[in-house]
Amino acid sequence: MAEGYLDVDTDRAWACDHDHSLHPWTHFESFRAAGSQMVVSAGSGCRIEDSEGRSYLDAVGGLWCTNIGLGREDMAEAIAGQVRKLAYSSTFVDMTNGPAALLAAKIAELAPNGIERVMFSTGGSTAVDSAFRLAQFYQSCAGRPEKCHVIARENAYHGSTFASMSLGKRQGDRAPEFRYLTEIVHHVSAPNSYRRPPGVSEEDFVDWLVREFEDKISEIGADRVGAFFAEPVMGSGGVIVPPDGYMERIWRTCQMHDILFVADEVVTAFGRLGHWFACESEFGVTPDIVCSAKGLSSGYLPIGATLYSKQIHDVISHGDPERMYTSGFTYSGHPVCCMAALKNIEILEKEGILENASRVGSYFEKRLAELLELPIVGDVRGRKLMMCVESVMNKETKELFPREVNIGKRITGICEDLGLIVRPLGHLNIMSPPLILTETDVDFIVDALGEAIRRVSDDLAREGKF
Repeated sequence: MAEGYLDVDTDRAWACDHDHSLHPWTHFESFRAAGSQMVVSAGSGCRIEDSEGRSYLDAVGGLWCTNIGLGREDMAEAIAGQVRKLAYSSTFVDMTNGPAALLAAKIAELAPNGIERVMFSTGGSTAVDSAFRLAQFYQSCAGRPEKCHVIARENAYHGSTFASMSLGKRQGDRAPEFRYLTEIVHHVSAPNSYRRPPGVSEEDFVDWLVREFEDKISEIGADRVGAFFAEPVMGSGGVIVPPDGYMERIWRTCQMHDILFVADEVVTAFGRLGHWFACESEFGVTPDIVCSAKGLSSGYLPIGATLYSKQIHDVISHGDPERMYTSGFTYSGHPVCCMAALKNIEILEKEGILENASRVGSYFEKRLAELLELPIVGDVRGRKLMMCVESVMNKETKELFPREVNIGKRITGICEDLGLIVRPLGHLNIMSPPLILTETDVDFIVDALGEAIRRVSDDLAREGKF
C-alpha cells in the first residue's frame, strides 16, 4: 500500500491538496482559485522535479535547508538503519538514546566558545521558543525574575510559534486575527544599510542603531531586560547583513547590562556562510544562546537544537534542590532525526562542503553583483550562499513598485519557465541554494535571474508601470 504513495499523479495530488490542506502562509482567495502551483515529486542534488517531469535548479534550497543536497543514498541508509534499530524513544527526565547523546556532544564540539549544552526540539521555531523560555528561566534562577523582557528587531523572522512569532516582526507576517506577546517583547530597528536615511554614513548609522538600542534598554529598565534576539544575517526579513561594528557593539552593550545575547542561527548555522556557526566566525560575537535547525539535518528530517553556555547551565542546575526544567517536546532527541543530523555533519566534514560554500559563495556574490546594472535592481546583498536581489521602481529614490505589481512573484514566474526556483518576498528575490552548488550552477542562476528581470522590466515599460 505504501509504495503506491510514491508515484501519485498530478491531478490527484493537486485535488487532495486543494480540498484538504492548509499550507503555511496560505492566501485563501488565490489558493481557492488556483491551488498549488507546483507539485514536487522528486529531488537530487541541487535539483527538484515536478510531477510533470520538469526539472528545476532549486536556488532556494528547499527553505534555506537542503545544504548537502537531495536524494543521498548514504543519508537514506543511515536513517533506515536507525529506524530498524530504534525508531523512537523518549528523552524526558532521565532517559536518552545513543544518537541524541552523540549529537549533543558533536554540536558542543563545533559550537562557539563557551557553548557546552544542547536542548533538542523539532525545528527552528521550537528552537527559538525554547531559547525564549530558557532566557527567562536563567534570569529567574540568577535571582533576577524581573528580567523577563526581551528585545528583538523590526522586520525579523524568528519562527511561527506564539513566542517566536511575537519576537519576529516581518512585514506581512502579523495577521490581525492572531494575538502576540506585546507586554514583554520589544523591538528596535533592523540594521538595513540600504534603507538608512539619505546622507547618513554607515558609521553614523551604526552609532544611531546602538544608541537606539541603549535608549530602548533605558526605557524598559536594564533591570528588566533579560535577552536580545538577533539573526547574524537577517533571512526572511531581506537578507540583511549588518554593517561593520554593529553586532559587536550590540553584544558588548548586552554584556554590560547582563542581557543574554541569543543568536538565531536557524538559517546561518551548519555552513550557509561557510562556517559551522556564523556569529563568532563571521562577526566576532560569542553568544550566550544559539538557535539552530535547517542545516542541522539538511532538511532530511525535522530537528532543532538550542545551544547554551556553561555559565547558563551552572546557574540553572544549582541552587534550589527541587528545581526542574519543565520544558521540552515528545520528539526532543528523536533517535532517527538525531542520526540524520549526525550523518549530515559527517558528510559536511568529510566532503569539505563548508569550504565549497565559502569558495562558490564568493563567486556567487561577485556574479550576482552584475545584476546591479539592470534598471530595476536597487540592491544586491547577502553573504556567500545567502543572497537577495531587491527590485525598485526608482534607483535614485529607492521607491518601491506598487504592491499590486507583485514584482518579486513576476520575476520568479519567468525564472520557473527557465528552470530556476528563486523565492519571492514582496519586492525581494531571495536565494539560499544547497552548499554543494558549483560555479556552473551559479552561472545558470545569475543568467536566468538576469533574463527574468530584463523581461519583467520590458513588460512593465510596455504597461506604463516603469
